[in-house]
This record gives sequence, structure tokens and C-alpha cells, in this order.
Amino acid sequence: MRNRKLLASMARSWLSVVITVFMVIVVGGYEQLSIAENDREKTYESLKLFTDVLQELEDNYVDEVDGEALIHSAIKGMVGSLDPHSTFMPPEAFDELQDDTKGEFGGIGIVISIKNGLLTVVSPIEGTPAYKAGIKAGDIIIKIDGESTADLALWESVKKMRGTRGESVVITIVREGVPDPVDYELVRDIIPMNSVRSATIHPGYGYLWVTNFRNNTSDEIKEKLDILESGQVPLKGLILDLRNNPGGLLSQAADVSDIFLEKGVIVSIKGRFEQHTEAFEAHKTKDDRKYPLVVLINSGSASASEIVAGALQDHKRALILGTTSFGKGSVQSVRPLRDGFGLKYTIARYYTPNGRSIQAQGIIPDIEVPFSLEEVAEKEEKELSPMERMLREKDLKNHLEPENAQKNKKKLQEEKENQDSDETTSGGLIDIEKLKRDTQVQRALDLLIGYDLFNSLD
Repeated sequence: MRNRKLLASMARSWLSVVITVFMVIVVGGYEQLSIAENDREKTYESLKLFTDVLQELEDNYVDEVDGEALIHSAIKGMVGSLDPHSTFMPPEAFDELQDDTKGEFGGIGIVISIKNGLLTVVSPIEGTPAYKAGIKAGDIIIKIDGESTADLALWESVKKMRGTRGESVVITIVREGVPDPVDYELVRDIIPMNSVRSATIHPGYGYLWVTNFRNNTSDEIKEKLDILESGQVPLKGLILDLRNNPGGLLSQAADVSDIFLEKGVIVSIKGRFEQHTEAFEAHKTKDDRKYPLVVLINSGSASASEIVAGALQDHKRALILGTTSFGKGSVQSVRPLRDGFGLKYTIARYYTPNGRSIQAQGIIPDIEVPFSLEEVAEKEEKELSPMERMLREKDLKNHLEPENAQKNKKKLQEEKENQDSDETTSGGLIDIEKLKRDTQVQRALDLLIGYDLFNSLD
């Protein structure tokens, strides 16, 4: 009996030792996970608090409440507190997002974002009602049809401005330098989403206008370049216009950059997790596109357009001209949820080849040139005074023509016909006369022509 008690006592002692050792091991491992576990516990406690509040409101609020609607509002607030580009979307909002990938939709033609808590115009889309009415990048929309935008989610504002062609909507704008808010009554129209337009703006010099980055933007650019490069005069330089381009698909930004680069990193994205970290590389192709580039940007150039400008700038493949870009340096993922809901949230930041993050900073141009087309147009509308228009020899009656004048006139006419032909081939959507009044475009053209002239010097 005594031996049995002794064995039992020893067993208890050994069991105590084993348990102690086990606890030491477990606690040691637990210390490594304690922070994460504590965070989870806090989250679970907060969820209990959430359900307590929901239950209390459903049971005792002065009016009957819709529990499901309250939950959706809570999710909306949760996601919206992260950053301006993360949003929880009900089915109708998720459908609106899908419309952006289609060929066209009914609306007023602006790209908007939440900036500093305010509904801000990123860029107007050329040729649309908003563009024609004079809506500008940087305008703040404070009301839509008289309703304040302060408490509206981004998708709600988009939905209110989109609609059936022919119907009107009134937006109230606050603009820097304008003392009072201004109402714009805009008639909705079909908003086409063509990505690329092109023209020859001077013999041997092309103009490529990219308005957004859609599924086939890189293919469209290649088609336009083939046309520009097959003109009678070899292409000596190209202006790539990314002004008021709100961006689009990251993959297309990489593909467009790859058209003009032969090697190296185009853009890298870095997130919290390895699956959200990736680098896009350039590839050498058989196409020989080594002519000089000038890229135009402004405050309406965002996201994918900043990727292209940053890549070409860091690789010293292009000169960047204009004003500082918008500064959207983050990458979003879109996930469909149950019952038609959707979630768009930020997963990474992107970096230029030299490792620059442009988030909230933007691409700074190599040459800063303000856009003053409106000022030029206003001046042209005024009758020039004699002092503004000094007489020159060619203005005098019966002035002598230069030697070979007829031959030179014929050559100029042929060049103009070739230019007109290129415009028509490119779709006839570029207003050459307007480009001639565009300060930034003309400065870019002067740089390209000057570069060619310097290279031709002996």
C-alpha cells in the first residue's frame, strides 16, 4: 500500500513537472503570437460591442430601424475610414463600376475623387458636357441637384451625376480664385471611352493623346504609332499627352511604357503581403522607337498616367513637361461579395523605377509650363492694337516675293496635305488649330524641333 502511495506521489510530481515544462513551452511560443492574439481578442470584443449596440437600437430606438441597413452603413463607414480609394459598394454601385470598363455610358463626363474629404474633379473628359461647360480639374463639387455632397460616398455622387441621355443635372462648383459657388446645369450625354487619338502636328512630329487606360489602350497606341511612323516624312519626335488622364488599368500603364522602353523596371508595387508585391519589367522588341519623346502632364494626370510619366522620366527616355500631377500612388483591388455587393480597397503603393513613391506628391515635370490656352483665346478675341501687330515686309503692298517663292509654296502645300491626311487617318478627332494655341503643346514641339536641329549641326 505504502509503495502504491509512493508511486502515485511520484506520478503526480512528474505530471507537475511535465505540465510546468509544457506551460513554459506554450507560453514561450505564445509570447511570439501574443500581439496578434491580443489584437484578435480586441476585435472580437469590439464585435460584441457592435452587436450590443445594434440590438439596443433595434429594441429601443424611437422609430423602427432596419438592422440590415445599419450593418451596411457600419461597413461603409469602416471601409471609408481607411483611405479615399477604398469603398464598400452595394449592388448598384458595383454595377456602376463595371460600366467603366464598357464602351460608353450616360453622364456628364468628369472623373472625380475624394480629396481632403471633398468631392473633387480629377479631370473632365474632352468633348463631354462637363468639358464644354468649362468644368476644370481641381473644382470642388459641393452640391448635386441641390443636395450636399458632404455625406455622400463616392459611388453615390457618381450615380447621381450619371443617367439617361438628354436629362439635366445641376452641379454646384467651388473653384479657387472664384469668390462664390457657381451652378452648372449640364445635359447628360453618352460618354464615349475612346482611349487614344493622334495627329501629325508638324511634318515629322507626331501628337498622341491618351485619355485613359482601358483594356486595349496599348494596342490602340501601337496602331496610331504605325500610322504616324508610316508618313512621308520619317517621325523625328513624339508628344505624348497625358493631361487630364485619370488613369485606369495598371497592366495597361506597364504595357504602354514598355512600348518606349527596352529594359529595366517600369513600376513596382509593394504591399503588406508578398502576393501584393510585384515588379513590371520592360522587354526589347523588334520595333525601333528611339525618337525623342516629350510627355505632357498636369494636375489631372493620375494613377496609371503617372506610372507612365514616372517610368519614362526615371529611364531618361522622355522629357516631362507641364505641371505637377495628381499624386495617386496606390493600387486597388476589387472583390465581388455575396448578394451582388463589392469591395474596393487599397492593397499596395507603387514606385517608379528609381524607387520614388508619388503618393500625395505627384510627378514633378522636368520643365514646368503652365497651361494658358484660355488666356491666349481671350487675347485672340480682342482686336489687336497697331502696337501689338507691327508691320513686316510681307505686309507691305507690292512687296517682293522671295526667290523660288512658288516652289516653296508648293512644298508647304504638300506638307499641309500630308498633315491633313494623317489627321483624317487618325480619326479626325484632333483640332490642330486648337493645338496651335496650346502653350504646352507648342513648347513641346519647339523642344523636339530644337533637339533635331542641334543634332544635325556639324
